[in-house]
Amino acid sequence: MKRFLITVSLAATGLSCAASPADSTAHGIDEVVVTGTRNSTDIRHLPMTVSVIGRDKLTEKQRNNVLPTLSEQVPGLFVTARSMAGYAVSDGAAGNISMRGLGSSAGRLLVLIDGHPQYQGIFGHSISDSYQTLMTEQVEVLRGPASVLYGSNAMGGVVNIVTRKMTADGTKTDINVGAGSYGTFQGELTNRIRKGKFYSILAGQYSRTDNHRRRMDFEQYGGYMKLGYDMSANWTAYADADITHFNASYPGAVQTPMYDARQWVTRGVVSAAVENRYDRTSGAISAYYNFGRHKINDGHKVDKEPKKNYFRSDDAMMGISLYQSVRLFHGNRITVGADLQHIYGKAWNKVIATGEDLAPIGDESENDIAVYADFRQDITTWLTVDAGIRADHHSQTGTEWIPQGGLVFRTTRNGELKAMVGKGYRNPTIREMYFWRPANSDLRPERMMNYELSWKQRLMDGALRYGVNVFYINGDNLIQNVMTDNGPKFINTGTIENSGIEAELSWNIDSHWTLNNNYSLLHMHNKVIASPEFKGFIGGGYTGGRWKANAGLQYIRGLYTETGTAETKENFCLLDLTVSYEACRSITLWARGENLLAQKYEINRGYPMPRATFMGGLHVRL
Repeated sequence: MKRFLITVSLAATGLSCAASPADSTAHGIDEVVVTGTRNSTDIRHLPMTVSVIGRDKLTEKQRNNVLPTLSEQVPGLFVTARSMAGYAVSDGAAGNISMRGLGSSAGRLLVLIDGHPQYQGIFGHSISDSYQTLMTEQVEVLRGPASVLYGSNAMGGVVNIVTRKMTADGTKTDINVGAGSYGTFQGELTNRIRKGKFYSILAGQYSRTDNHRRRMDFEQYGGYMKLGYDMSANWTAYADADITHFNASYPGAVQTPMYDARQWVTRGVVSAAVENRYDRTSGAISAYYNFGRHKINDGHKVDKEPKKNYFRSDDAMMGISLYQSVRLFHGNRITVGADLQHIYGKAWNKVIATGEDLAPIGDESENDIAVYADFRQDITTWLTVDAGIRADHHSQTGTEWIPQGGLVFRTTRNGELKAMVGKGYRNPTIREMYFWRPANSDLRPERMMNYELSWKQRLMDGALRYGVNVFYINGDNLIQNVMTDNGPKFINTGTIENSGIEAELSWNIDSHWTLNNNYSLLHMHNKVIASPEFKGFIGGGYTGGRWKANAGLQYIRGLYTETGTAETKENFCLLDLTVSYEACRSITLWARGENLLAQKYEINRGYPMPRATFMGGLHVRL
């Protein structure tokens, strides 16, 4: 079947079968990011630690979600999983993104798409199946609090997905299909057009799998659209929309199997922005609407009656963001901005037999308005000072002040020593304040301080890069479910004290070979599920003629899957390999194997992961 598909594509399109030239790597170009400062900035002048994963790295292993690659490439970041494909939601769900012991499932790590926050309005957690590779140009991961710029939920860090843009006139179409173990299929179609000042991106994807356990099937489809117009050399505007729907089954933990447990989830976001860029100033105003529709059957144990009701919920987050950055004189940059958010959530039960909607469990909304300023100044050619402040007013919890400060010492021509101190915080979610019995409307924001020292250097004209950083986190007011005389109740009583070290190295050895590795050690005063004490990754790539190969070895030690009196830890080592062959300039064949050592392990307690799995497919470029 694969040979037939290739033959049809060649005949129908007249594709050339000459091998395309190998991509060249410009070692001397420094990375420019937007996440740490809102405006495009040379990463060498920022005091915070930012990892950048470009599209080449995100696509080299033919994954349709960005999170597995981030888990490998970013020190200190770990993503939970329970199956070959699909993270899902509710009981037994995976896709928690943790950074230094702070996780997105508790709303302590923020995911952004083009700077706009993405999380479930009622529960405050990320929806990890939404973060698709097909719409992503690069991902910028800020390790450590970013609450000065992004407010609540950014206390542990930020994952910012920067969407794609067509820069050169013409039309490009990509088709990528693959199939493999456990009836897994993935397909993507992307079309990009630019004509003069106008550009567009239209993409769609479909995937499905039976996964490795019964009653664990997963199906997902969705699309992305972006329309942009460059009004002048200084002004540009765009509007985009991203919609994802998935249907998932979950079998429960192996110790307590579940039946009829199903989820039907739709997530979407639409946004529009107008940006300006001049020599001395740049800024933007944008609006976004992030929404979700959820229908969940929580299932039943084998000796229990089936559920009579579906759980239903709708949520939405609407916001307006504006900022302007200006350079008043040489080496200076001042950014001021404001954010306005409205967060809404409604939950109720629907009778399965009749379709009747029962009385709402809750129907609540919150408003948040904030202003912030960030000041950066090059004192000398080797010293930069940065300071920021945010005033955030929440309709339920009041006003919170968030300071941040840092220094950058460019002690050598190609190296920087950075010192950073910053506050992170998280407002309580609608669920914690209003829904179900533990709710407590008197909750206050969670708070923490992060202290960090880092060193980064580029050698051999940028072909060799390495970095190391140490950090210390101390926080209080964490929201916990505590048993009181009146039953369970959410109370600001928890603390956090974590410290650790992170290191990374990349080496473009020559035109054929690359090497990259990273390591992180985490010491937790209070043990946390889904945050490994040690994570190490070493990866290598080879490009020669028509062939490319990428291999990675990840070692995880001290991953807590259960804490307390029944403490459980996991240690495991995962090997993967992806090989691709450029059959002609427009068609590439690829094959991928994961967990090639056939390790037996769990990331979520009671959900054993699959042994070795394989995928193969083709990528067509028109």
